[in-house]
Amino acid sequence: MNIYRLAELGKESYDRLLRRSEIDIEKYTPLAREVIARVRREGDRALLYYTNKFDGVSLEKEQLPVATGEIEEAYRTLDGKTRDTLEYAAVNIRKFHTEQLPGEMWMKELGKGIMAGEKVAPLPDVCLYVPRGKGSFPSVMLMLGIPAVVAGVPRIIVCTPPGKGGKIDAATLAAAHIAGVKEIYRVGGMQAIAAVAYGTETVPRCCKVLGPGNAYVSAAKRALYGVFDVGLPAGPSEAIILADEFADPQVVSLDMLIEAEHGPDSASLLVTHGEELAIKVRLQVERLMEELPARRRSFVERVFNNYGGIVLTENLDASVEFINDYAPEHLEVLTVEPFALLPRLKNAGEILLGPCTPITLCNFVLGPNAILPTGSFARSYSGVSVHDFLKRSSFGYVTPDGFAGLKDAAAHFAEIEGFAAHALAIKKRFVKEVQPAGK
Repeated sequence: MNIYRLAELGKESYDRLLRRSEIDIEKYTPLAREVIARVRREGDRALLYYTNKFDGVSLEKEQLPVATGEIEEAYRTLDGKTRDTLEYAAVNIRKFHTEQLPGEMWMKELGKGIMAGEKVAPLPDVCLYVPRGKGSFPSVMLMLGIPAVVAGVPRIIVCTPPGKGGKIDAATLAAAHIAGVKEIYRVGGMQAIAAVAYGTETVPRCCKVLGPGNAYVSAAKRALYGVFDVGLPAGPSEAIILADEFADPQVVSLDMLIEAEHGPDSASLLVTHGEELAIKVRLQVERLMEELPARRRSFVERVFNNYGGIVLTENLDASVEFINDYAPEHLEVLTVEPFALLPRLKNAGEILLGPCTPITLCNFVLGPNAILPTGSFARSYSGVSVHDFLKRSSFGYVTPDGFAGLKDAAAHFAEIEGFAAHALAIKKRFVKEVQPAGK
């Protein structure tokens, strides 16, 4: 396992630590541009070609849409315990996101005869990207589908990679049914992002795509930035466990494994000033890894020798400073007084406080959204919420009295910036109160 002494790191090593798997995403950009161009040119034909090439699944054009009956059957035939778990999680997720809903409109009088406000409306359509590559992700379907439905988006589609024989994971289909999402396409990867950016004969063009993905998906989103809204940067998983010298080594070790098992391009770090804790955690992680299935264990081993490990700092203040610089997707705080640190933790997709709030809870059942900004983008992006599926339009209304108070300043502003027509539209305007018909 990597151990970094923060005070001894050179700039190059420090920068690499901050950039984690974002380093690798750049190398997929040429392939992303190739895939995007071909999908734009050839539509469904390209989708079928790349699905066969990348996913090893041969489909006919008619198989791209998932039939409504297939979604309903997956829900009906799913084992009871799994269905109940999805339903339980959905209740908490729906409650949390319903609380986020803003009012439909607000308006304030800013001065005599001067009124302004905002109206809120759902996006006309959105694509939810639900990955599959290293596992099944019905939780992602719930985390995306529920806030989209709560926001009232009229058309919600899902793109998700097909598995063996073109099958879509039954739990994911059941989660879509629970969320209220009915339009699903069996296509993933770069080709799916390209499809919803431009539209094909079968897959509709959408104004926005939201959802996590691997380096390939992230590269495609970056290449399409400016073509449509690619949502928050949600790439390979990452987490920091912030611990002081009093943290339980067993709890720290267990929670370091959570994000590390997502895949070899994930990042999982313990940040602590407790050297004794670090030594104990290193040994316990090695023991706990033996309890994981071979595939997940291989992911964890690669993560802790690549983008993960332990960052040793000189004190708690240095730990906080590093975390704010790193801006992790998930941040778990295992200190004596976690709430005391909360105001100082500025950059993180989510902040989980105390030993009873492991990342596992928030990934699935706690209620807050688990689709969060990665690659240091937590500095400027927030996690997925109802607000991602809404747009705001400001509006204004000025009476003749209000116009009289504003016109001189507006005309002078126009002249300062050299806009003659702007100024003319004020100076040549004569307004009077218009009475409604019949008065």
